[in-house]
Amino acid sequence: MASTPAPPPAPPKPTWDPGQPEGPFPWLRPTIRIRLTLLYGGMFLIAGILLLSIIYLLAAQAVHGGSFPPFKIVGGQKIEVTSATCPGVGGDQTIDQFNQAISACMDQQKKQVLDDLLSRSLMALLGLSIIAFAFGYAMAGRVLSPLGKITRTARRVVGSDLSRRIELDGPDDELKELADTFDEMLDRLERAFTAQQRFVGNASHELRTPLAINRTLLEVHLSDPGAPVELQQLGKTLLATNERSEQLVEGLLLLARSENQIVERKPVDLAEVASRAIDQARAEADAKGVEIRGERALAVVQGNGVLLERIALNLVQNAVRYNVPEGGWVEVTTEVQHGQAVLVVSNTGPVVPAYEIDNLFEPFRRLRTERTGSDKGVGLGLSIARSVARAHGGRIVAEPREGGGLVMRVTLPI
Repeated sequence: MASTPAPPPAPPKPTWDPGQPEGPFPWLRPTIRIRLTLLYGGMFLIAGILLLSIIYLLAAQAVHGGSFPPFKIVGGQKIEVTSATCPGVGGDQTIDQFNQAISACMDQQKKQVLDDLLSRSLMALLGLSIIAFAFGYAMAGRVLSPLGKITRTARRVVGSDLSRRIELDGPDDELKELADTFDEMLDRLERAFTAQQRFVGNASHELRTPLAINRTLLEVHLSDPGAPVELQQLGKTLLATNERSEQLVEGLLLLARSENQIVERKPVDLAEVASRAIDQARAEADAKGVEIRGERALAVVQGNGVLLERIALNLVQNAVRYNVPEGGWVEVTTEVQHGQAVLVVSNTGPVVPAYEIDNLFEPFRRLRTERTGSDKGVGLGLSIARSVARAHGGRIVAEPREGGGLVMRVTLPI
């Protein structure tokens, strides 16, 4: 029997987070434009330094050849000469003293000429380097402008606006080919997402209708007072199974819808969302003897209120259901930290190993229980919460609480 081929490896995760805000100095980011500017500007600077060194050495050699005085006085005892450029020449000097003064003056003038040449050359090199870097930056920006357009379009697509296209004009070069390929990929993605939304809508109708009919028929039969006890017990069991199937269908449809980015966003207060979720879970918490507490501060985000309420409700319900038998509590808090809205749901409960945390967010996965047969849910609560958080550009993190239980932290951009 032939073995099943291994699935292809998953592609590497991108190192760039489109949802992460830019730092205080975005122009310091090591972009391709900056690297090209530094490369070409640095090459020009190195070439200028080498050229300046060669010119300086040639000038020094030429000046050194004429460092000896063109004349020398050999007759007479004493001479009297004055010079405005050579302060050592003048006064009552012997011939030897005069010749030495002339040589020292010429050496000093040679050194002054070389120093002046070096300083002027350095100033010229500095000016040309600034011009070269500015010109290189402008040219790199012109060459890389198509990449900037591709990046801006990709960022809009990240926001689930799949109707955007690059439509790059210009010569048929590598960048034009890249832009056209990207546009073709967007066409396929848009068709795929449209087909997915159509399928979700059709599946929503096709799956809900028979379950609703089954529920109605079961409720009608259970309302008959003359029905046998065995039939009533069977009807209640089937009604509970049907209700579980309805919950599973609703969860799967919500999970499919929440995998996409949220296009229409409105201001939503996480404190209000958490309070509504607590009100819905209050009866179940009271029945289990679980105390719900915590302070909820104002934390307004841009998103879908119904889906955000689903996050809070799923987390609170899980915290209530997976708790200790007696003296348990659930703490729900909201606040703003470092420019982000944070919803934290912590609870008492059984000890959760750290290596099982990631498995809790997988569909139909529960902690040390079977996939089916649990009366605590259908195993989609945390999966839906993570998908909704991602659709809003946020994330959810679970940590084991000391003494048992979990701390669920949802972080959403404001």
